[in-house]
Amino acid sequence: MLRPSGDLSTDATDHHLTDGDHGDRAVWCRRTDELVDGPNAAHTSALALDRWESRLEDVFAGRPYDMLDAALADAVAAFPAVNARPFRDMIEGMRMDLARSRYATFDDLYLYCYRVAGTVGLMTVPIMGVSPDSEADLGTVYAGALALGVANQLTNILRDVGEDASRGRIYLPQDELAMAGISEADIFAGRVTNDWRTFMKGQIARARAYFSQAEQGAAELNQESRWPVWASLLLYRQILDDIEANDYDNFTKRAYVPKAKKLAALPKAYFKSLRPPPSQRHS
Repeated sequence: MLRPSGDLSTDATDHHLTDGDHGDRAVWCRRTDELVDGPNAAHTSALALDRWESRLEDVFAGRPYDMLDAALADAVAAFPAVNARPFRDMIEGMRMDLARSRYATFDDLYLYCYRVAGTVGLMTVPIMGVSPDSEADLGTVYAGALALGVANQLTNILRDVGEDASRGRIYLPQDELAMAGISEADIFAGRVTNDWRTFMKGQIARARAYFSQAEQGAAELNQESRWPVWASLLLYRQILDDIEANDYDNFTKRAYVPKAKKLAALPKAYFKSLRPPPSQRHS
């Protein structure tokens, strides 16, 4: 599920959850991902997801099944603000992929992106914390975290169009494709036409708008939490640049950020993380 639409286990999750304080959530997200995208994914059923959700409820009730569940249960006990809702919603995202391979409108696709990636941000804000110098409304911080997950997932979708098509999946709004004059046959044939380029420009602009919203929340986090979030934001946004550099051929060319650019982005992210929250009041 998360692999064709962006591999949550190696992309969105790892960029949100890179240090030890957040590792228990990263592990849970990877294990959830593997149910629908791991080596045994073909055998995953709705019943298996039901059982996984039951285990989640046990974790939040303080009854972990194994040591990995116990790590998450410890975090839940230590941080009462961690809510079960985004965890449940991520499992709902798994159920969506078992049931469908098309999305009629962007509203439908947004719900999917929220469930499989936006939830990661909501899981982590209570742990990352908000800067004591921030005067921002807490809703702004959560909205930014949600926007980063959605932006990352939209970027994954745009990067992986060709790979998804090879699996018979199209993670693009069907009504917008129709308005652009693009058929499923065009996508399965990998036709990079002027209509496709125009369509992709609009999709990329939308993803960038979510990244811009994410900046507002990232800047208000605790300073020690800002660096990995800014790194995720800056690195992922560069994938969109590479799609453009490939002349919007995301059928035969997989956009990526070269190692040199990744390394160059880290100091930039670090210096951004040092800036005080924009909402901070100055005397």
